[in-house]
Amino acid sequence: MRQRLLLVLLLFSLSAVTAFAFPLLMSTASERTQQFVISRTADLDRFATLPVDVVVSEAERYARVYGEEVVVVDAAGAPVVESGMTVADVSAQIDAALRNQPAAPVPTVLPWSGGDVLFARPVGTGTKVAGAVVLRASTQVAALDVARRWALVLAGALLAACACVLLALVVSRWLIRPLKELDRGVRAVAEGQRRTHVADTAGPAELRALSESFNRMSDAVAEAADQQRRLIADASHQLRNPMAALRLRVDMLPRNGSLLTEVERLESLLDGLLALASAESTATERAAGGVEREVADLQVVAHDRVDAWRAAAQARDVTITVDDRAPGLVQCAVSDLAQVLDVLLDNAIKYGGTEVVVVCDRATLTVRDNGPGMSTEDLERATERFWRGDGTQRGTGLGLAIAERIVTTHNGTLELRSDHGLVVTVELPREPLL
Repeated sequence: MRQRLLLVLLLFSLSAVTAFAFPLLMSTASERTQQFVISRTADLDRFATLPVDVVVSEAERYARVYGEEVVVVDAAGAPVVESGMTVADVSAQIDAALRNQPAAPVPTVLPWSGGDVLFARPVGTGTKVAGAVVLRASTQVAALDVARRWALVLAGALLAACACVLLALVVSRWLIRPLKELDRGVRAVAEGQRRTHVADTAGPAELRALSESFNRMSDAVAEAADQQRRLIADASHQLRNPMAALRLRVDMLPRNGSLLTEVERLESLLDGLLALASAESTATERAAGGVEREVADLQVVAHDRVDAWRAAAQARDVTITVDDRAPGLVQCAVSDLAQVLDVLLDNAIKYGGTEVVVVCDRATLTVRDNGPGMSTEDLERATERFWRGDGTQRGTGLGLAIAERIVTTHNGTLELRSDHGLVVTVELPREPLL
């Protein structure tokens, strides 16, 4: 952004300097040209008024001093003075002057102008022409004067351009520096730094106000994470005690089978809600910078959870195995990775047929079963909260939602597809092996 802003400011500054310098250069050249024309016209007028016996000596003296040639003729075109050039050399100019025709305008003298300019005027008064005077004048001196004046103008323009460049640099720094601070702050919050603040004393008032708002937002996000964590802890404590008392009283009732089932289902739902809320709280804390990055060994966690679920699998005549393809460390807490794997194994054992395979491949964890799989519509809704597939009466419908939230909290992805059974692929950010 700074480069674009600088480019715009510099183009505008250079355009403004050029807009002032170019007319000034042309005005300087026109002024010097006018002086040149006035001077030579005055010389012509002087020669035209001199007596014949004087004009010869004056013309020769003029040619020696100024190096410019003069021709004077009478009314018949006969030469009176030929100083440095002849009548034949300027016959066209002499004829025009004798006919009292206006002279052509002199081109503007520029630094690179060269050659000579012919000035001609009739001799006489009114309509009576008594002769003509032709002067060949060099533009070299005038061109040198124009070049010197142009050098001064261009030097001033260059100084003005340098001042504009310096001003553009200062202005761009003044404008961009607060934006860079804001960008740094946003990146810091995204990386998990807690209560990140940016300087709010630089730049225009609008950017200072924006910096102040960012600082308040950063504090509000951190405070919201703290409040959410306290709410979950309080809710967990307040809800579990009544549930424990209710479970104790239900256990004491005779013929409490259906009631006990509903209490167990309510406990399961409460556990799922608390787990989901905990995952949401962790996501907020990570955004606010309240959670340190942790690393887990994918293979170690997979073997541990498969061993824990092996008895439940055998009770349902389900074979469960681990396929270690490549070792890998992932950026995820061990407890969170274990919770995700528990959800996937629980679903695979309950609804996934007779064989479950857990594949560990670097930072990718795949749980595959040989069950009926899911339809395309069910796959799209499988991670929605409280959603359960057709014919599935058990469970709370929160397992996959919890697993997906935990995975996305750690910047990972959870994907479901049907391929001769249900295949769930979890990919997490990889931690380089030491």
